[in-house]
Amino acid sequence: MIAAFPRAGRRVEHAYTELDLAAGSGTRQQQSALGDPRLLARPWDPASCVDPHLRAEIWQWFEQVVTWLNHEYVWDPDAMVPSCWPSHPHLVHEIAVLADLRRRAGLALTADALEEWHRYALPAFIDRMRARLRQQCQDGGHQSWPANGRHARHQDETSRRDRAAAHGADVDTLAAPPGMADVAPAADLRRPNLQIIDGMRVDGASGAIPD
Repeated sequence: MIAAFPRAGRRVEHAYTELDLAAGSGTRQQQSALGDPRLLARPWDPASCVDPHLRAEIWQWFEQVVTWLNHEYVWDPDAMVPSCWPSHPHLVHEIAVLADLRRRAGLALTADALEEWHRYALPAFIDRMRARLRQQCQDGGHQSWPANGRHARHQDETSRRDRAAAHGADVDTLAAPPGMADVAPAADLRRPNLQIIDGMRVDGASGAIPD
Protein backbone atom coordinates (compact mmCIF):
# COMPACT_ATOMS: atom_id res chain seq x y z
CA MET A 1 0.00 0.00 0.00
CA ILE A 2 1.36 3.41 -0.97
CA ALA A 3 1.64 5.72 2.02
CA ALA A 4 0.95 9.44 1.81
CA PHE A 5 3.63 11.97 2.61
CA PRO A 6 3.34 12.90 6.31
CA ARG A 7 1.51 16.11 7.02
CA ALA A 8 3.22 18.68 9.18
CA GLY A 9 1.66 19.59 12.50
CA ARG A 10 -0.42 22.65 13.29
CA ARG A 11 2.46 24.78 14.53
CA VAL A 12 4.64 23.92 11.55
CA GLU A 13 1.83 24.80 9.15
CA HIS A 14 1.31 28.06 11.03
CA ALA A 15 4.99 28.87 10.49
CA TYR A 16 4.55 28.24 6.77
CA THR A 17 1.46 30.47 6.73
CA GLU A 18 3.41 33.32 8.30
CA LEU A 19 6.16 32.91 5.72
CA ASP A 20 3.63 32.98 2.89
CA LEU A 21 2.10 36.17 4.28
CA ALA A 22 5.52 37.78 4.60
CA ALA A 23 6.44 36.71 1.07
CA GLY A 24 3.60 38.71 -0.42
CA SER A 25 0.29 36.94 0.04
CA GLY A 26 -0.61 38.99 3.11
CA THR A 27 -1.85 42.54 3.43
CA ARG A 28 0.43 45.31 4.63
CA GLN A 29 -1.28 45.16 8.00
CA GLN A 30 -0.65 41.42 8.28
CA GLN A 31 2.97 41.80 7.21
CA SER A 32 3.46 44.60 9.72
CA ALA A 33 2.01 42.44 12.49
CA LEU A 34 4.53 39.71 11.69
CA GLY A 35 7.44 42.04 12.42
CA ASP A 36 10.89 41.51 10.96
CA PRO A 37 10.56 38.66 8.41
CA ARG A 38 14.17 37.70 9.02
CA LEU A 39 13.13 36.49 12.47
CA LEU A 40 10.34 34.20 11.28
CA ALA A 41 10.73 30.48 11.87
CA ARG A 42 11.71 28.54 8.77
CA PRO A 43 10.95 24.82 9.05
CA TRP A 44 13.64 23.97 6.49
CA ASP A 45 16.17 25.54 8.87
CA PRO A 46 15.41 23.92 12.25
CA ALA A 47 17.77 26.21 14.16
CA SER A 48 15.50 29.13 13.25
CA CYS A 49 12.57 27.46 15.05
CA VAL A 50 13.33 28.68 18.56
CA ASP A 51 9.88 28.16 20.06
CA PRO A 52 10.14 24.90 22.08
CA HIS A 53 6.70 23.66 21.05
CA LEU A 54 7.42 24.34 17.39
CA ARG A 55 10.84 22.70 17.63
CA ALA A 56 9.29 19.59 19.19
CA GLU A 57 6.74 19.43 16.40
CA ILE A 58 9.49 19.85 13.81
CA TRP A 59 11.30 16.83 15.24
CA GLN A 60 8.09 14.80 15.20
CA TRP A 61 7.47 15.70 11.56
CA PHE A 62 11.02 14.83 10.52
CA GLU A 63 10.72 11.49 12.31
CA GLN A 64 7.61 10.70 10.28
CA VAL A 65 9.25 11.87 7.06
CA VAL A 66 12.33 9.67 7.57
CA THR A 67 10.17 6.63 8.32
CA TRP A 68 8.16 7.37 5.19
CA LEU A 69 11.29 7.80 3.07
CA ASN A 70 12.83 4.54 4.23
CA HIS A 71 9.62 2.63 3.56
CA GLU A 72 8.53 4.22 0.28
CA TYR A 73 11.81 4.88 -1.52
CA VAL A 74 14.54 2.57 -0.24
CA TRP A 75 15.23 -0.90 -1.62
CA ASP A 76 18.99 -1.09 -1.17
CA PRO A 77 19.76 -1.19 2.59
CA ASP A 78 22.76 1.11 2.07
CA ALA A 79 20.34 3.88 1.09
CA MET A 80 18.44 3.69 4.37
CA VAL A 81 18.51 6.75 6.58
CA PRO A 82 20.05 5.33 9.78
CA SER A 83 17.99 5.19 12.93
CA CYS A 84 20.49 7.48 14.66
CA TRP A 85 19.94 10.30 12.16
CA PRO A 86 19.08 12.89 14.88
CA SER A 87 22.67 12.46 16.14
CA HIS A 88 24.02 13.52 12.73
CA PRO A 89 23.67 17.30 12.24
CA HIS A 90 24.44 16.98 8.52
CA LEU A 91 21.47 14.63 8.10
CA VAL A 92 19.15 16.81 10.16
CA HIS A 93 19.94 19.85 7.99
CA GLU A 94 19.40 17.91 4.78
CA ILE A 95 16.26 16.09 5.91
CA ALA A 96 14.75 19.46 6.82
CA VAL A 97 15.25 20.76 3.29
CA LEU A 98 14.14 17.49 1.72
CA ALA A 99 10.92 17.50 3.74
CA ASP A 100 10.24 21.12 2.87
CA LEU A 101 10.73 20.53 -0.86
CA ARG A 102 8.51 17.44 -0.80
CA ARG A 103 5.78 19.32 1.04
CA ARG A 104 5.88 22.13 -1.52
CA ALA A 105 5.81 19.64 -4.38
CA GLY A 106 2.74 18.01 -2.89
CA LEU A 107 0.93 21.35 -2.76
CA ALA A 108 1.70 22.22 -6.38
CA LEU A 109 -1.01 22.07 -9.03
CA THR A 110 1.22 20.24 -11.50
CA ALA A 111 3.67 17.34 -11.22
CA ASP A 112 6.71 19.41 -12.24
CA ALA A 113 7.99 20.09 -8.72
CA LEU A 114 7.49 16.47 -7.68
CA GLU A 115 9.37 15.26 -10.76
CA GLU A 116 12.27 17.56 -9.85
CA TRP A 117 12.20 16.23 -6.29
CA HIS A 118 12.40 12.66 -7.61
CA ARG A 119 15.01 13.49 -10.21
CA TYR A 120 17.31 15.79 -8.24
CA ALA A 121 16.59 16.35 -4.55
CA LEU A 122 16.08 12.79 -3.35
CA PRO A 123 18.90 11.09 -5.31
CA ALA A 124 21.33 13.87 -4.39
CA PHE A 125 20.43 13.51 -0.72
CA ILE A 126 20.99 9.74 -0.81
CA ASP A 127 24.32 10.13 -2.62
CA ARG A 128 25.59 12.69 -0.11
CA MET A 129 24.41 10.59 2.82
CA ARG A 130 26.22 7.53 1.49
CA ALA A 131 29.39 9.51 0.86
CA ARG A 132 29.42 10.94 4.37
CA LEU A 133 28.37 7.88 6.34
CA ARG A 134 29.90 5.15 4.19
CA GLN A 135 29.32 1.97 6.22
CA GLN A 136 29.15 3.69 9.58
CA CYS A 137 25.98 3.72 11.66
CA GLN A 138 24.33 0.99 9.61
CA ASP A 139 24.06 -2.49 11.10
CA GLY A 140 26.33 -1.79 14.06
CA GLY A 141 24.34 1.11 15.49
CA HIS A 142 25.48 4.66 16.01
CA GLN A 143 29.20 5.33 16.07
CA SER A 144 30.94 8.31 17.59
CA TRP A 145 31.92 11.17 15.30
CA PRO A 146 35.07 10.07 13.41
CA ALA A 147 36.08 13.68 12.76
CA ASN A 148 35.85 14.71 16.40
CA GLY A 149 39.64 14.77 16.86
CA ARG A 150 40.22 17.02 13.88
CA HIS A 151 37.38 19.30 14.94
CA ALA A 152 38.94 19.61 18.40
CA ARG A 153 42.27 20.59 16.82
CA HIS A 154 40.45 23.09 14.62
CA GLN A 155 38.96 24.72 17.72
CA ASP A 156 42.03 24.70 19.95
CA GLU A 157 43.62 28.00 20.94
CA THR A 158 46.69 27.67 18.70
CA SER A 159 44.66 26.98 15.57
CA ARG A 160 42.24 29.79 16.31
CA ARG A 161 45.10 32.21 16.90
CA ASP A 162 46.78 31.20 13.63
CA ARG A 163 43.55 31.70 11.69
CA ALA A 164 42.97 35.08 13.32
CA ALA A 165 46.48 36.13 12.27
CA ALA A 166 45.77 35.05 8.68
CA HIS A 167 42.50 36.98 8.70
CA GLY A 168 44.26 40.07 10.01
CA ALA A 169 47.03 39.82 7.42
CA ASP A 170 44.45 39.80 4.65
CA VAL A 171 42.61 42.81 6.10
CA ASP A 172 45.91 44.69 6.40
CA THR A 173 46.41 44.45 2.64
CA LEU A 174 43.33 46.67 2.23
CA ALA A 175 44.53 49.43 4.56
CA ALA A 176 45.76 52.75 3.15
CA PRO A 177 49.57 53.03 2.84
CA PRO A 178 51.27 54.84 5.76
CA GLY A 179 51.04 58.61 5.45
CA MET A 180 48.42 58.51 2.72
CA ALA A 181 45.29 58.60 4.87
CA ASP A 182 45.40 62.41 5.31
CA VAL A 183 46.50 63.29 1.79
CA ALA A 184 43.80 65.09 -0.17
CA PRO A 185 43.12 63.80 -3.69
CA ALA A 186 44.80 65.64 -6.52
CA ALA A 187 42.72 68.48 -7.94
CA ASP A 188 42.73 67.03 -11.42
CA LEU A 189 41.44 63.71 -10.07
CA ARG A 190 38.72 65.20 -7.89
CA ARG A 191 35.24 64.53 -9.19
CA PRO A 192 33.40 67.86 -9.72
CA ASN A 193 30.44 68.56 -7.47
CA LEU A 194 28.19 70.02 -10.12
CA GLN A 195 25.02 71.94 -9.32
CA ILE A 196 22.45 73.69 -11.51
CA ILE A 197 22.27 77.44 -10.75
CA ASP A 198 20.15 79.72 -12.93
CA GLY A 199 20.13 77.07 -15.60
CA MET A 200 23.93 76.73 -15.66
CA ARG A 201 26.13 73.91 -14.34
CA VAL A 202 28.40 75.23 -11.60
CA ASP A 203 31.09 73.43 -9.58
CA GLY A 204 29.72 73.74 -6.03
CA ALA A 205 33.20 73.61 -4.47
CA SER A 206 35.12 76.06 -6.67
CA GLY A 207 32.32 78.09 -8.24
CA ALA A 208 33.80 77.45 -11.67
CA ILE A 209 31.59 76.94 -14.70
CA PRO A 210 32.88 73.88 -16.57
CA ASP A 211 33.15 73.96 -20.33
